[in-house]
Amino acid sequence: QLDQTGSTLMTKFEPIAVDPRHAAHDAAIDAAVLTVPPLWPLASSVAVNPFVGQAGEPLEQAAARLARVAGVAITMPRAWYAGRLATGAMTEGDLAAALSTSDWADRPQSVDELKRALEREVDAPCAIATVADLAAQASGIDWPGIIAERIGHWAAGYFDQGQALWSAGHESGAYRSWRETATHDLTPELLGLPGFARFVAGAPETAKGALARSVMTLGMGSDALEGFLARALTTLGGWGQYARFLRFEAELANATDETAIDLLAIRLLWEEALFERYQGAFTRGWKDALAAHAAPITPTEDQRIDAILQHAAELGVQRKLIVQLTEQVATPDDGPAIQAAFCIDVRSERFRRALEASDPGVRTLGFAGFFGLATAHRRFASDVIEKRLPVLLNPTTTSVAGSTEQSAADRLQRYRARASRAWGRFKLAAVSSFAFVEATGPVYIVKLMRDAVGRGDRARIEPAPRLEPPLPLDAQIDAAENILRAMSLTSHFARLVLIVGHGATVNNNPHASALQCGACGGFAGDVNARLLASLLNDREVRAGLKVRAIDIPPTTLFVGALHDTTSDRVAVYDGDQDCASHRDDLARARTLLDRAGQCVRIERAPQLPNAGAGGGRIGYRAHDWAQTRPEWGLAGARAFLAAPRERSVGRSFEGQVFLHDYDWKLDEGFGVLELILTAPVVVASWISLQYYGSVVAPTLFGGGNKLLHNVTGGLGVVEGNGGVLRGGLPWQSVHNGEHFLHDPVRLTVCVEAPSSAIDAIVAKHDHVRALFDNRWLHLLRLDETGKLSSRVAQGDWPPFL
Repeated sequence: QLDQTGSTLMTKFEPIAVDPRHAAHDAAIDAAVLTVPPLWPLASSVAVNPFVGQAGEPLEQAAARLARVAGVAITMPRAWYAGRLATGAMTEGDLAAALSTSDWADRPQSVDELKRALEREVDAPCAIATVADLAAQASGIDWPGIIAERIGHWAAGYFDQGQALWSAGHESGAYRSWRETATHDLTPELLGLPGFARFVAGAPETAKGALARSVMTLGMGSDALEGFLARALTTLGGWGQYARFLRFEAELANATDETAIDLLAIRLLWEEALFERYQGAFTRGWKDALAAHAAPITPTEDQRIDAILQHAAELGVQRKLIVQLTEQVATPDDGPAIQAAFCIDVRSERFRRALEASDPGVRTLGFAGFFGLATAHRRFASDVIEKRLPVLLNPTTTSVAGSTEQSAADRLQRYRARASRAWGRFKLAAVSSFAFVEATGPVYIVKLMRDAVGRGDRARIEPAPRLEPPLPLDAQIDAAENILRAMSLTSHFARLVLIVGHGATVNNNPHASALQCGACGGFAGDVNARLLASLLNDREVRAGLKVRAIDIPPTTLFVGALHDTTSDRVAVYDGDQDCASHRDDLARARTLLDRAGQCVRIERAPQLPNAGAGGGRIGYRAHDWAQTRPEWGLAGARAFLAAPRERSVGRSFEGQVFLHDYDWKLDEGFGVLELILTAPVVVASWISLQYYGSVVAPTLFGGGNKLLHNVTGGLGVVEGNGGVLRGGLPWQSVHNGEHFLHDPVRLTVCVEAPSSAIDAIVAKHDHVRALFDNRWLHLLRLDETGKLSSRVAQGDWPPFL
């Protein structure tokens, strides 16, 4: 319909008679949704592999795909590789070895050709144009920005997790909720899209019906559909990723969630409306876009060369790892007086090394930080359930903080916690927020100044956690046996065994949970550590373990602890059980822990701004609410080692290697090896690739600038006052203002075990095989003599370099 000036007006469309459940449409929708990585909420954010949807294809193919749908490169600029070659971090031998693994027809024939390619910078890729992009070119109106702002404005209310005092309802689903809002929103019409509210009101009642109509209106063929839908979903940024998370969570519970489909329908209705408004101005451009989506995804020559350069850079990292592993280090032969089991987190590597160096009677172990207890936990005086386990798993137990019979101190702490939450609600309530600022604002200047200089109060230690309901005795014995065998700790127990989880003290930081334990779902590992210590101290459990050939001496005491990775101080929870017989052991342990923490702070200080001489101000930085870099988290992570501690003890891995204790000679049937390769290794790959993605493609996979962040819906952050949600790591987590603190290299996994056992496990698990076959992970094998071989194919393990 045209008005008197000839401009197109929106009008009500009748649904086109298209089967919304057509198999081709459903398959394309599903494939598009699976290309997007999930985004966990801020309260429990964990590292996510941003390439999880591309794990089934090699780097160059993923690069070609993401160039089309997102307009990003997923390798570093050529100058970065040239710099590594100049410093010796990458050698001509690495280039030659990487080149030899490439088999495409027109590949460079020599290292000299590769070196010449390093001198030529490559233009940034350009994504295939959306209708909104073409409409913006035709009208001069920023339609992509307007769409991001309007969808983000609605989504912030719809997905709100308690930040807003009034939030949109979820009962009708995302698509219907958006329609109810959009039919009353005149902003698009004021900005140049007349009749948009009527257009939305006339849209099909279901999301799939709307998708089907939009696809037909846009003239989208089935061969172009998957790419077009992936492109549309990518423009939604973190909102699409959060919808993917909702589907991920639903699938873990054997359910379904169609929020991602709803968001696709919303985005495509914008495309359809703009197409009807402006199609006469970009007919040729839209035909070109459809043809580009329909064309096969083929890597360019430059994308293939960049993949070779990336592989060469990673070979350089592996050479350094081999040098470290083959160093000759003397190890003590005496039995340990103190053992300490830490999380495999790379930040624990420094502390383990320092602790063992402080006293020859100390031995440390590495194990996934949830310590085998997949628990859903409720904190003291809280009704919120926290999943303290890897996100790939479902909880198998539940736990609460505190005993059934509360002491007077416990009751007082509970009342204080409830009063604090009520006070917080009062401060934010519409009827009292302004009055609160008027009346108490000047008083708060003291608190603000105290926090600004890093003198915030430490969190209180919660009462000891307990399983509720308690597990049957047989189940407790099973759990204890499985955990100890997975830790390769079945004999030679010390008098004192510390179970050390980890967490981070962080103030005023939306991404605080990203610095906690990834194995504990983005929470600290104290709960799991304390639960395991209690389980292993139980007399009946020990009696059952003895029958199963695990004899824990009656003089051995297990105690939970928490390593604060921001301050490198360790809290020991010796109040959880009677420790009178081990007072001297605990005093000695505390002295050694303090000494090790000081050593680690001295080691970390040069990389932390204003850390003070010898790391003296690191503790203050942890409590400074203005601190954008309280610590570096897992920046620098480059390798995963599963081997006996003798392979790594005394060697410095600079806080860059995940260390998992594993002795294959104790692993009958290789069940523990299978667990390591399918759980901790996969979690470590998610961590490594999140850091990788946040460095190479920060506009797509990075969290943006912390200084511009606003928390939205208690869910995530946006930069500024609206727009798309930002996933991934903030820029300040990978860059120090002058250079990167994380080298974007894919993780190298090094395992001491028979190659036949490794091959059998990799062949059994398709998702693990895809990671190794497509080089999202590298796999090395360490034999008993210290020699390394590299897996290039199933059953093929040539010596490394």
